[in-house]
Amino acid sequence: MNILRTPEERFANLPDYPFAPHYAEVNGLRIHYVDEGPRDGEVILMLHGEPSWSYLYRHMIPVFVNACFRAVAPDLVGFGKSDKPTEPADYTYQRHVNWMLGWVEAVGLQSINLVCQDW
Repeated sequence: MNILRTPEERFANLPDYPFAPHYAEVNGLRIHYVDEGPRDGEVILMLHGEPSWSYLYRHMIPVFVNACFRAVAPDLVGFGKSDKPTEPADYTYQRHVNWMLGWVEAVGLQSINLVCQDW
């Protein structure tokens, strides 16, 4: 699978997006995610839709963190700071499910509260 990786400097100085980048490797793809708040806090997992990325949740993340939640927001494969396969055929619903399941396992998330938008 051929992939593109957007250079980090393309995301410099985004308004209201001061979050440190985190990455996990899943099936040879690098998946970016925001992970803010207490590590032992109850997890709020925020999944964006198409065509957005974790930037969508930039105003919600601080609200959750201030309420003592762990706020986690990945960029789905093909979006934001995550790797982008170059072939349209690489993007199937099942692959997205598998990538996100692999990511949840790689990051070690359990007992999540799920927030979804647009899928």
